[in-house]
Amino acid sequence: MKIYSTRHGQTGWNLDNRICGVSDIYLTYNGLEQAKNLAKEIQMFGDIDVIICSPLQRAIQTAQIVSERIGVPFVIDERLTEWDYGKYEGMDRHADGFAKNKTEFGVKMGKTGESLLELAHRVYGFLEEIINNYEQENVLLVSHGGVCRVIETYFRDMTNDEFLNFFMGNCEVRVYEA
Repeated sequence: MKIYSTRHGQTGWNLDNRICGVSDIYLTYNGLEQAKNLAKEIQMFGDIDVIICSPLQRAIQTAQIVSERIGVPFVIDERLTEWDYGKYEGMDRHADGFAKNKTEFGVKMGKTGESLLELAHRVYGFLEEIINNYEQENVLLVSHGGVCRVIETYFRDMTNDEFLNFFMGNCEVRVYEA
């Protein structure tokens, strides 16, 4: 089985370099175009059986464009919701303490959000279920930068520095063998 992981298309908050976790932000025109290009790329792979996406609109919009292009319906799973960044939500990406908080695995983001351990528990449990339930199929996951970072750690060991600096571009695709 292959698990394809992608991040949603560009949003206005991406353009403004703002931290976007659980806020429900829509794609920009460019984000819609990125999703169309992603759909073409996914169609060329020709082997997607299942599409699962986050319940946030930026992921739904991306998944819907891919779904329409390849003729595979998508389903929504809450466990692919982006990391809850707490008080950092909406702030500039370089906000004081944000990067450091990412490496404090047992500390809730911005004091009121979700710790990395909570996020990893949620995403790892989801991945285990997908691997068990879809073992004969290839799955496309449409989610968010923070979730993609955790997905990467499931399949590849990362140092704290690698984790902190990991970046997944809008509509970038990574493929994992499960």
